[in-house]
Amino acid sequence: MIPLAARRQFIVANTRLQSPPHTPELTLHLADEVTPIWRMTEEALAEIGVPPPFWAFAWAGGQALARHVLDRPDVVSGKAVVDFASGSGIVGIAAMQAGATRVLAADIDPFCGEALSLNATANGVAVDYTDADLLDAPPPPWADVILAGDICYEKPLADRVMAWLAEARAAGATVLIGDPGRSYFPREGLVKLAEYQVPTTRELEDQEVKKTAVWTLP
Repeated sequence: MIPLAARRQFIVANTRLQSPPHTPELTLHLADEVTPIWRMTEEALAEIGVPPPFWAFAWAGGQALARHVLDRPDVVSGKAVVDFASGSGIVGIAAMQAGATRVLAADIDPFCGEALSLNATANGVAVDYTDADLLDAPPPPWADVILAGDICYEKPLADRVMAWLAEARAAGATVLIGDPGRSYFPREGLVKLAEYQVPTTRELEDQEVKKTAVWTLP
């Protein structure tokens, strides 16, 4: 495992502070290109086949969900929030700026904790972090709201996450999901709250602007 200080140095050296196009209020350490940082991440971990550095990009689903929270602060204001599969932390940071009392960002990628720390500091907020796989246990009973952006890009993961989110909703939590039309996103049984045209790049997506919706479990 790479020491925290080395992870932080890697992130600072291979990203730059910039504002995602759909959330100009936020500033994040983001990469400009996928392939170079992916290769450098593999070298840093001294292995091949590491997960893509999702933390280094502001994906369309996360941008839409962050935009929704910033525009509708009542969704999270005064509430305890989980940012599931947090990546860069864009959604959790937006939730804190919108008035959440607490945000726990959860992601199993070993770089996400340091990326979140850097990004939270850049935006003047504090966000808690865990690298535990939340899917291995019931949803935390203290969570009033669970936010999940871009979680349905692989079928086995999508099935597990949606079942876990349904369990959270049954226990009383509000569940919001940001999704740009991923193949394994199950639209049945969900309610669309908003739709956004999210600028992105051909580096990340098949279109330069992705129609991205925010959904909730009723």
